[in-house]
Amino acid sequence: MASGSDRNPIIIGGLPSQVPDFDPEETQEWLDSLDAAVDERGRERARYLMLRLIERAREKRVAVPEMRSTDYVNTIATKDEPFFPGNEEIERKILNATRWNAAVMVSRAQRPGIGVGGHIATFASSASLYDVGFNHFFRGKDEGDGGDQIFFQGHASPGIYARAFLLDRLSERNLDSFRQEKSKAPYGLSSYPHPRLMPDFWEFPTVSMGLGPLGAIYQARMNRYMEARGIADTSKSHVWAYLGDGEMDEPESLGQLSIAAREGLDNLTFVVNCNLQRLDGPVRGNGKIMQELESQFRGAGWNVIKLVWDRSWDPLLAQDRDGILVNKLNSTPDGQFQTYATETGAYIREHFFGDDQRLRKMVEGMTDDQILHLGRGGHDHKKIYAAYAAAKAHKGQPTVILAQTVKGWTLGPNFEGRNATHQMKKLTVEDLKRFRDRLHIPIADKELESGLPPYYHPGRDSEEIQYMHDRRNSLGGYVPTRVDRSKPLALPDDKVYATAKKGSGQQSIATTMAFVRILKDLMRDKEIGKRFVLIAPDEYRTFGMDAFFPSAKIYNPLGQQYESVDRELLLAYKESPTGQMLHDGISEAGCTASLIAAGSAYATHGEPLIPVYVFYSMFGFQRTGDQFWQMADQLSRGFVLGATAGRTTLTGEGLQHADGHSQLLASTNPGVVSYDPAFGFEMAHIVKDGLRRMYGENAEDVFYYLTVYNEPIQHPAEPADVDAEGILKGLYRFAQGEKGAIPAQILASGVAVPWAIEAQKILAEEWDVKADVWSATSWNELRRDAIETEEHNLLHPEEELRVPYVTQKLQGAEGPFVAVSDWMRAVPDQISRWVPGAYQSLGADGFGFADTRGAARRFFHIDAQSIVLAVLTELAKQGKVDRSVLKQAVDRYQLLDVTAADPGAAGGDA
Repeated sequence: MASGSDRNPIIIGGLPSQVPDFDPEETQEWLDSLDAAVDERGRERARYLMLRLIERAREKRVAVPEMRSTDYVNTIATKDEPFFPGNEEIERKILNATRWNAAVMVSRAQRPGIGVGGHIATFASSASLYDVGFNHFFRGKDEGDGGDQIFFQGHASPGIYARAFLLDRLSERNLDSFRQEKSKAPYGLSSYPHPRLMPDFWEFPTVSMGLGPLGAIYQARMNRYMEARGIADTSKSHVWAYLGDGEMDEPESLGQLSIAAREGLDNLTFVVNCNLQRLDGPVRGNGKIMQELESQFRGAGWNVIKLVWDRSWDPLLAQDRDGILVNKLNSTPDGQFQTYATETGAYIREHFFGDDQRLRKMVEGMTDDQILHLGRGGHDHKKIYAAYAAAKAHKGQPTVILAQTVKGWTLGPNFEGRNATHQMKKLTVEDLKRFRDRLHIPIADKELESGLPPYYHPGRDSEEIQYMHDRRNSLGGYVPTRVDRSKPLALPDDKVYATAKKGSGQQSIATTMAFVRILKDLMRDKEIGKRFVLIAPDEYRTFGMDAFFPSAKIYNPLGQQYESVDRELLLAYKESPTGQMLHDGISEAGCTASLIAAGSAYATHGEPLIPVYVFYSMFGFQRTGDQFWQMADQLSRGFVLGATAGRTTLTGEGLQHADGHSQLLASTNPGVVSYDPAFGFEMAHIVKDGLRRMYGENAEDVFYYLTVYNEPIQHPAEPADVDAEGILKGLYRFAQGEKGAIPAQILASGVAVPWAIEAQKILAEEWDVKADVWSATSWNELRRDAIETEEHNLLHPEEELRVPYVTQKLQGAEGPFVAVSDWMRAVPDQISRWVPGAYQSLGADGFGFADTRGAARRFFHIDAQSIVLAVLTELAKQGKVDRSVLKQAVDRYQLLDVTAADPGAAGGDA
């Protein structure tokens, strides 16, 4: 492999190609000096001198181009390492016990009859990285604040459990219940960091790889936001994110590095465990992942600390006067280093040191065993401590620590560095014996040969355990720990919803604007107004939220250092260090990460925030659905608004903007309470109840999803006898039929309710059908209630059968029942089996397209005239009307001709 200097330039950008030379003679002297250094001392020596000059130039505040990558050695020189304050001997004993118990726990989980699996190798490689953090850096929550926020690498969870066992936070019974959460309840341990499953232990779900680093960035940013707005003192909190080098291939892992640098998040440290392996192979077999990541992080504006080699390399590097060893390290690909991790000292002597006389001479006084144990920096406590201390001390930039390790470290030759290590879950008796000997664990052979391998605890009064407790007490308590110190919020009374309940009068507004009006009144409330966090991906104006710019302002830690182009306008763009609105740019992933961090602030920092995330409906559950699962797992709360909803309502945008299925996707997430409201007064009840459920007494770990539309309609005032329970449970009768002799029922949601009302009128006037119109505010909640009812009936046959809410509600209504929405038919079809009568649904199944609303609805046959036909069709099946009227209706309304449809209302961005 060619050296880095041959393949990749060290310096990128900023070269003085167009700058005039005012002193050519002096320039030539400098160039001659460089030539002389190359000719007399060699290229490596000249390179070293150049790097020192660059370093000195920066010290003198001379602007020079940033280096793309540095040599494949530790960033922190040995002479610059701080004093290590710990007792390394005791810490090594603690770590050995932790390693043993983590591996034994997974191995025991593979016992016959259980076989639930687990992962050993990830923690084995990163154990020292965690141990130094636990012993010296991770702040707990006992001081009353949020402490540090640690995003543990998901596959390393066995090691975190094993450490908690030594501290008596978990029992042996807990460890034996790993991955058996129901069958061994209440002792079961979740596979990975899952706060919903272990709400007193884990804080951040991370095993959906890539979401951990993304979440950590926005958590660090949320900490700064909360402090800037005076909501919580987060000045002592530091965010640590433990990641894998293979995980960095996920787009989400690197996609938002720039915001962390742009906002100077020096309260954030990434620790990338570079064990050079993915799940079943090398990360960059022919390349060097640490160099690649260094370039990416440096380019994004991060402070980079490379932790490559342990202290055993220090004497060799000190001898490297001509740079031959550094050049060898630079030019050796990762695939070869992985091989060295599995080979003998003799092999390493021959293949790494053997091809140059100067390299051979460096190690001629070393035994093969000493060469074999030339280790990697991520396993050296002193080197790790130096890196962590430097990261904490660095100001103005986030820091990434790239720590090289060996996957499966200490587990023995069958595990260390092997491609299959990630899938290996069980240690043989011989593996256990070698592992025990290497860790100096006092367990006899017979205990390993008979039955399951035992756990090891040095004793509650041992110096190791006392040391662990002392360290955690000095750092403010045990980690990880999730604590909810928040108190219920004082929620506003009905007055704040009065405007929404009055309707819009003669004005036509979209449901998006109806929600914004409710939000504006809520944000004026003295008790909870400041707790709202507005989030949108670059389209506040699209959603009619630019009215918040002058008062709430857009959060920017630097403020607004320019004159806004629209500064003369009433609704001018306004940034502020104390701004309430998060304007995260065109990044739904970033916005959703902000949503999650804000929505879990009640537990992270004991201060509830009320996030309101508004986005193009299509780009929510479809685009960032994995993050919504992360949000549910993290027990986050808040309001999620799928604006511009519906397959036919957003005119002109076409296929990838036409959402006809997000309600169906939302139904798959158990943490989501979803609604499809039609009118402002419905929203008022839903929002009020959402605040109660999420922020009142006995708060629930849910978040609300509301689909809102951009089509202007006239909103009626709240009926005097409004069925508030029906609105919240998902179904109520909005308009009872007044004319006609033949009964029927129309169920509609969201923007389809006005179509149903128009169909009701046509049916009465032209076909003698008396149809009631029902507003189905939540198909999903109706289905959820019905399923829970059926499950109760299944398991309690001795009790009186319960009846699903939708069945109760429709029991006295004479069918047939026709359901319609701007969603695909599968959305209303969710309740079909519980409707007490003949049921038919209409929906927008298929791809969306750009056209007028009327043409699109005629195409999908969901407009008012199509509803009329559907009702008549069901009545014909029952013999209540003659089938001949069906053809009459098709012809009268020209239902086969999209051009015959009324185009409908135009425009209406909000």
